[in-house]
Amino acid sequence: MLLEKQYKPILGNESMVEDVVTDPDTEEALAEFDFLVAEGGEGAGEARTTGDGPKRSALQAMLENLGRDEGIPPPPRGKPIQQEVDIPESAAQGAFPAGRRPMVGIGEDEAIETALGLGDLAKLTVSNEADALSSYDVNAAATKDTFRKTWNPKYTLRNHFDAVRTLAFHPVEPVLITGSEDHSLKLWNLDKTVPAKKTASLDVEPIYTFRGHSAAVLCLSISADGSKCFSGSMDSTICFWGMPDINMDPYDSYDCSILKEPLIGHTNAVWDIAFDATKNHLVSASADGTVRLWNPQQKSPLLNKYIGEKSYGVPTTVDFVRCDPCQIIVGYKSSDAVIYDLETAKPVITLDSKLLSDTDGTTQINCAISHPTLPITITAHEDRHIRFFDNNTGKMEHSMVAHLDAVTSLAIDPNGLYLLSGSHDCSIRLWNLESKTCVQEITSHRKKFDEAIYSVAFHPSKPYIASGGADALAKVFV
Repeated sequence: MLLEKQYKPILGNESMVEDVVTDPDTEEALAEFDFLVAEGGEGAGEARTTGDGPKRSALQAMLENLGRDEGIPPPPRGKPIQQEVDIPESAAQGAFPAGRRPMVGIGEDEAIETALGLGDLAKLTVSNEADALSSYDVNAAATKDTFRKTWNPKYTLRNHFDAVRTLAFHPVEPVLITGSEDHSLKLWNLDKTVPAKKTASLDVEPIYTFRGHSAAVLCLSISADGSKCFSGSMDSTICFWGMPDINMDPYDSYDCSILKEPLIGHTNAVWDIAFDATKNHLVSASADGTVRLWNPQQKSPLLNKYIGEKSYGVPTTVDFVRCDPCQIIVGYKSSDAVIYDLETAKPVITLDSKLLSDTDGTTQINCAISHPTLPITITAHEDRHIRFFDNNTGKMEHSMVAHLDAVTSLAIDPNGLYLLSGSHDCSIRLWNLESKTCVQEITSHRKKFDEAIYSVAFHPSKPYIASGGADALAKVFV
């Protein structure tokens, strides 16, 4: 049906323009919009139906008035009403005539892009970072975003009978080795999962148990190629192990060739060891007061011995200076930290770490690690602090209260961007090394005899972190 539109001059509320419509259904539908007309005003009743036909809604009449004032024909029925979009005049210049703004409707995206001058930027796609992290492939190479992600617990390793003192990841494979006070080490393949007995989650069972120590295992280190493993114990020995096949059957017969010749020389507990991939050297710190350098491949493996001043007390931690493999950093019970030259066995510099604690008068160093690319040493202290030192000047660059109890262990991600710390306050904390701020805290282990977390580690090439605690558990996070 063709509808004829009649227009008449608009005065006051006479903006209701008549349509010559005789369809009773249309008349009834339009009558429901009478509430749009102000009650009690002059001409308020003109929106109701009369003998001449129904009146339009106030909204349509106002749009028609606007179009008539500007010389634009009224919008036809049955098509969407176009809306004006405010575009900065600076952007609109050159795209539209001066003094007029474009009427934007459906299908005019190209006109908007031209007016705003987006060019190639209009083709950019913005993705949600959280979506990418949630679907992260654990077999992909590690990146900065990998370690910035939120870490969540994945596996709880439950096969040790006593506290898990130390742990380390295989450099390439999804494999973890743990050392415990039950005198053993265990190898876990994180790709080999079995259904848990009491829950719907997956468990990991150890595929190999290293037996060779007669006392608690306190520290371990894996070579850069993953073919060798070393462990230090309370029995004063360092065991040299070959790496078992990570796909072996856990019920295979015992292979005696995995245990190599132990490194014998210390006379007391071996507190810490570190391996250097450039020369395949091993360094160890012991409660006998000495630090020793080893070449495990030689018949006479002991290369050198480093003895600090008596005032330093017992060495508690050791690491190679990663940006200069000819040096090592040694931390002592007295809170002294000294960098030694490996060849001359002489101190190169003593760090300004001799500070008095606010609590018990001591700031014993529990862990000292070297940054993988920068001349920086990071130390974890008994007085809850983490401190940063410049290896060139020995000056302390930063000090912060990092935990509510003693800080026991540290680990740096392979890119040198994030620091992981463990403490006897039962928490693991992830720190941004640039801003020195905590970006995540995880409550991990339960206390036993006032001790909780002994060791933390980053996987060198995959998005895994792990912790070992006094509750005889090792936990893996992804």
